[in-house]
Amino acid sequence: MKKIYIIAGIIIAAIIAGIFFINIYETDTEVTKETTKVGVVLNGMVDDHSWSQSHYEGLEKTAKELNLTMFYEEGVTVDTIEGIVDRFVKDGCKIIIANSFEFGECINQMSKKYPEIYFFHATGVGEGKNLTTYFGRMYQIRYLSGIVAGLQTRTNEIGYVAAFPISEVNRGINAFTLGVRSVNKEAKVYVSWTDSWNDDRAAEEATNTLLEKHNIDVLTMHTDSVRPLEIAEKEGVMSIGYNVDNSKNYPETYLTAAVWDWADFYTPNILKCLQGKIEGNHYWEGVETGIVSLAPFTDNVNAGTHEVVNKEMERLSSGTYDVFYGPIIDNLGRERVKAGECLTDNVMLNEFDWYVEGVINEK
Repeated sequence: MKKIYIIAGIIIAAIIAGIFFINIYETDTEVTKETTKVGVVLNGMVDDHSWSQSHYEGLEKTAKELNLTMFYEEGVTVDTIEGIVDRFVKDGCKIIIANSFEFGECINQMSKKYPEIYFFHATGVGEGKNLTTYFGRMYQIRYLSGIVAGLQTRTNEIGYVAAFPISEVNRGINAFTLGVRSVNKEAKVYVSWTDSWNDDRAAEEATNTLLEKHNIDVLTMHTDSVRPLEIAEKEGVMSIGYNVDNSKNYPETYLTAAVWDWADFYTPNILKCLQGKIEGNHYWEGVETGIVSLAPFTDNVNAGTHEVVNKEMERLSSGTYDVFYGPIIDNLGRERVKAGECLTDNVMLNEFDWYVEGVINEK
């Protein structure tokens, strides 16, 4: 645990940093005169309406800004990634990007094999001289989307389709549930697992399990498959999406989504690569950076929700408050976070193996 301290001026500093970056980019044109080749390893497809598409859209913005030629390899697995990275290097890529946690071991090995190549690994937690790992504090947005769900539900039974019980997914479930119960103490969040990031059939089975066993009237997910959203639209269940805003595809039931804008990370950090100024690091960026955000609300969202969410967004952006601020009780009745304390980043990133009060695990 760690004590919460007020960090004065954090937002002003972020604004200044943003202005500073813009000024550097406008005047530093030497490094973008020549085209730089970038290889991108995706576990999904560039048009999957989900995780991989969020990276593709962000990288395309960055490519235009920095004069990059992008090489995308879609549907990559742990078994195929090593050969793909070798090919990217052979083809002259100076930067290689991988977008899945499961690629971590290979990317770490390849960064040592090719010390002259710079590697970026999304959702990774390590770092090296030529390896940067990065993620966004999406749990902050999950918390806000939980508030939306808690104010929307009438049955007080909310469904959550989740991929794997790893720290990343668990902290999202917990943050979402804390958001739900901050406005609706009677609501419960039922979690069903897919054991896959993007298996449509598994996502369909997990969604149907929730709808058959409980009186679910709001559904969300942490999976790259959009099948839960499709089923929700068909069954008239309100839904909260993930990764990208899919509101146009599900007009009758979509509420909002926890979304990414990866250009806010890729542009400044790839620019540093081109300038030769970057060193390997681990980044975990919050709402104040713009990397994570809540998609615009649709007309399906209950009146009055905007005001509640906006108030909580202000608190999260202030630097004086975070989601896992105690006291927090787990779903077995044990106190996990004391009043005046919050979870450390290490616990949230690597040791989140429990669930908060209100989570019902279907596994």
